[in-house]
Amino acid sequence: MLPIDQVINGDSLQVLAQIPDNVVDMCFADPPFNLGKKYGAYKDQRATEEYLAWCEQWLRELVRVTKPSGSIFVHNIPKWLTHYAGILNRIAHFRHWIAWDAMSAPLGKTLLPAHYGILFYSKQAKGTKFFEVRAPHKTCRECSAFLKDYGGKKDQMHPFGMLVSDVWTDIHRIRHNKRRDPHPCQLPIHLLERLILMTTDEGDLVLDPFLGTGTTAIAAKRLGRHYIGIEIDPLYAQIARDKLAHTQPTRYKGIPVSLFLGKIQSIRDCDAAKIFPPQLTKQQKRRQRAQAQLLLEALPNK
Repeated sequence: MLPIDQVINGDSLQVLAQIPDNVVDMCFADPPFNLGKKYGAYKDQRATEEYLAWCEQWLRELVRVTKPSGSIFVHNIPKWLTHYAGILNRIAHFRHWIAWDAMSAPLGKTLLPAHYGILFYSKQAKGTKFFEVRAPHKTCRECSAFLKDYGGKKDQMHPFGMLVSDVWTDIHRIRHNKRRDPHPCQLPIHLLERLILMTTDEGDLVLDPFLGTGTTAIAAKRLGRHYIGIEIDPLYAQIARDKLAHTQPTRYKGIPVSLFLGKIQSIRDCDAAKIFPPQLTKQQKRRQRAQAQLLLEALPNK
């Protein structure tokens, strides 16, 4: 029986080996970066070949357990993602390299490392479950004016926001200690929520083999999805369980959405169409005004 909606304290390869083929709708992996970071129960410093051999093992397992309609996401720095892509290109199908703006500090004598990457692969070439996602229009903090020039086509703007591209600058790393757990690489929940909204439906199953303190599982539960989380560190696993026990669904007018600071951060386009009125072109607006005028003229004079 699948350990659905559970956080499993154990080695990811050992636990993954017990999961059947083709049962997971979406996998997300944020593995150790092999940069000597201080984890509790894991040594983040292996020889390069040893690290990459280990990565190939769990990457192959993720593809194996994913459904034919499912997706695999892997988050890391470009240095390792180039190797991951070489592995995944042989066993899955490339969809996108998502560049997540990390707002890093200059290191000197090199280009500014300003993004993390998220590889997006599908199990099959066709038939992958995918939904376009919208994020709010960017506006000035002081005057609320739109920051983007829409070239005289503001009448055609979506009332909520733009479809997201493969470059994400609107989601920031966790900046304040009051929002952080005792974990060196904690991701923001709304980053995972966007990925989950993009490739799953309510009731689907999301798997994270390096759960940490629970971000992926919490995002899944907030959006009405099931989850399987694997974490080798018992402290991190318990923190995740404690947080999940207090996690509630996040909905707007009955629809699962990603909320941050009380505002919608991400929503599926198909769901936005149910909530927000459709945008009209100038021609459509002109036609509406003409029809309204005809109705007024048809009314009897008082």
